[in-house]
Amino acid sequence: MARPHIAAQLEDTVRRRIGGRLRRRGWHERLLGYTGYGTTDRARVFARVTLSRVEPEERRTALTHAQESLLDIAQRGFQFFLTAPAVGVPVLVRFGDAVAEATTDRGGYIDLEVKGHGVEPGWAEATLELPNGDSLTTSVLVVDPEVRIGLVSDIDDTVMVTHLPRILIAGWNTFVRSEIVREPVSGMASMYRSLLAREPRTPVFYLSTGAWNVAPAITRFLRRHDYPVGPLLLTDWGPTNTGWFRSGQEHKEQELRRLREMFPQIRWVLVGDDGQHDPVIYSEFAVEHPEAVEAIAIRELTPAEQVLSSGLPLSTDELLGKKVRAPMFKAANGYGLHQLMFREEGSDA
Repeated sequence: MARPHIAAQLEDTVRRRIGGRLRRRGWHERLLGYTGYGTTDRARVFARVTLSRVEPEERRTALTHAQESLLDIAQRGFQFFLTAPAVGVPVLVRFGDAVAEATTDRGGYIDLEVKGHGVEPGWAEATLELPNGDSLTTSVLVVDPEVRIGLVSDIDDTVMVTHLPRILIAGWNTFVRSEIVREPVSGMASMYRSLLAREPRTPVFYLSTGAWNVAPAITRFLRRHDYPVGPLLLTDWGPTNTGWFRSGQEHKEQELRRLREMFPQIRWVLVGDDGQHDPVIYSEFAVEHPEAVEAIAIRELTPAEQVLSSGLPLSTDELLGKKVRAPMFKAANGYGLHQLMFREEGSDA
């Protein structure tokens, strides 16, 4: 096995020292849960273990459906990143008839596939337990095997205005601004609700290069602005065993392939924006798996937004000279995309 990148070694050293100091001061391991998903045969469960001053508790509920009473929480972004991961901690997962165990990775995360759970389609709960007695229930969406259409949505500049990847603006929006003042993209929530009104069982996944640290804030944002509830597919920022930073494009490509593998019967509506690489990622996925793509919907940023996002007043798919090889609709907002998509369906009829 190759030696880890020096950035990962440095990060691990810092984390070990901080973790050791916090444990000596009486801090405890504590569970954080994220929304999982799966089929009637297997499910994917996400969680993280961090160190906390709070004593271990029995049976808490993770903020996966964002209870209405918590929608008015207003935190600044940097608060989500002040965490100390607990590495190498065993986590016991109970879901339906299945019991499985995973060990937290170098970031304190688990990403566990639970097989043979026997849970019926719909929303269900998994229970996670730590050796110290801390316990948590987290939501899992079991997708109905009869469903044939699903929705995958980007987050940054697709459902929420962030101006990624301009580092200073993105950093200000992510770390400094209060979450409650984040702006939704016009019409996207109503477009998603309209799509789901036609088939309420349609699964919705929010795929982003954002960090798991901000999952609670994103969940509250989605509920605050009336987006459909669905699992988040985020990543862990920072060094890896091969480099200083993770590849956001690779993360999205891997998650799309994993969704196709788990739900081979579903054709996906892929929604993103033209400020990053969504048109390229989606079109290449459509070329590779044409049977898995129903449509591609791209929110077009204005020239001013393009300058803030990429530094140039043109979209990234135009910049890269990529030809779109799948059905693609482009509009400035969700209202325009909805009109184009339904007009296309009407013409096909």
